[in-house]
Amino acid sequence: MYRRLLTLAVASAVALPALAAEPPVSITLYRADGDSLFQTTGEAFSSDGYAVVHERRDFDLRSGVQDLTVDGLPAALDSEAMSLRFPGKNTSVVSQRLLLGQGYTGAVAGLVGKQVVVIGSSGQPIVSGVLQRGGDGLVVKDSSGQSTLVRDYAALRVAGNSDVARGSSLQVRVNAGSAGASTASLSYPTSGLGWRGAYTALLAPGEGCHMTLDAAASIANRSGRDWNSATLKLVAGDANRAKAPPARMFSMAARGVAEVPMAMDAAMPEQATLADLRTFTLPSPVDLPDGSVTQTPLYASRDIACERIALYENGGVYLPPQPQLQREFFGDQSTPIQTVIKMKAFDSMPAGYVRVLIDDRDGNAELLGEGRLSDTAKGNDATIVLGAAFDLTASREQTSFTLDDAGHKLDEGFRVTLKNAGDTARTVLVREHPNRWRGWKLTSSSVKASKQTPDTIEFKVDIPAHGSATLDYAVRYTWTAGDVARNR
Repeated sequence: MYRRLLTLAVASAVALPALAAEPPVSITLYRADGDSLFQTTGEAFSSDGYAVVHERRDFDLRSGVQDLTVDGLPAALDSEAMSLRFPGKNTSVVSQRLLLGQGYTGAVAGLVGKQVVVIGSSGQPIVSGVLQRGGDGLVVKDSSGQSTLVRDYAALRVAGNSDVARGSSLQVRVNAGSAGASTASLSYPTSGLGWRGAYTALLAPGEGCHMTLDAAASIANRSGRDWNSATLKLVAGDANRAKAPPARMFSMAARGVAEVPMAMDAAMPEQATLADLRTFTLPSPVDLPDGSVTQTPLYASRDIACERIALYENGGVYLPPQPQLQREFFGDQSTPIQTVIKMKAFDSMPAGYVRVLIDDRDGNAELLGEGRLSDTAKGNDATIVLGAAFDLTASREQTSFTLDDAGHKLDEGFRVTLKNAGDTARTVLVREHPNRWRGWKLTSSSVKASKQTPDTIEFKVDIPAHGSATLDYAVRYTWTAGDVARNR
């Protein structure tokens, strides 16, 4: 059997009718938490991400029961969530079947219903017309209504700018009450599409903390098809999905992910609520080529106040199910001092990554660090951890431990030593978590606590340039007899 090829070209030997314009599409994209969808290397298709696509498909129906094919669908779909609806009650869907695209066979199946030219081994056209069926045997219906079965051929040629479908096809059996043109509504969820926030903060020079913040939506398409002039609605928040993402079924020729420059538009997205979620509807249609990452503004660039913090934190907010009474229970002693940027959310800030830059002496904006931002409502604090502070170091040691088992109390003391190798004085926020037990109180400290909560103590410690400072503090834990497990 001849080697078969799919050729995209304008048919020159046989004149074919022009193809209809691509129908309008609206896509609702949900947040993608994984990084694989946005990577610029690897396979073109991704099973990460989640979106719901709303399309309009035109059909020329005849009266009665008939079979229709909807092609050009993405590579990975949720077959149980697909919906094809015809206007009114005159036409009903009897059954539907999703054909998963798989290599050559899937690509040919995607051409069913389109005008094609079948090319023989010597390059001559064998037959032209509408492809009725794919597979090993092609069925092509010509303009006179006659059908031809073709077994051996070299290539299929598609007229115009039509693309070979790289995804799946939907076969639908419908019962139409009358003949005529009808526009159906098609909705389906797919993977390979997703979005997240992309923020760039340029810090202003000087002692204070001000930044110019650019907020954009980063939209990735690795679904296996292009989306042209699509109306996009971005959903911020965590919408639970019970099903695992569809597995990858096939791969056509892979393309590297292309970074598309951010489209700057004076109009900003329209923000609204969707139950407990928040939506951002983009002001104009957007092209999403397959294998691309597109950025579009969420908010206009703005200057905002911030706070730069040197943070030394030990432990976490975890509390054990019973008092921990062993002497060595006092956490990690190798924690570095982290540089943290803190700001108030000026509006709803969807989750994503924040890149913090600052101008160096040569005028270039250099990266200070990149941190993850969680969904942050307007007016709430957004905190970005940038990395370890180079000139600041810290150590922590247990200085006292006294257990009074009969009296149900434990006294514990610590010393935190902070060093500053820099040329300017610094203030370090020391954050401690007394997590032996939920019942505790601060009994003494060499520096007054700046904040206390049920699971946290904070101290602000000043360190001179090229100097050091120490913080000593003690905590008392108390419990009842019933709090302690009998078999300890």
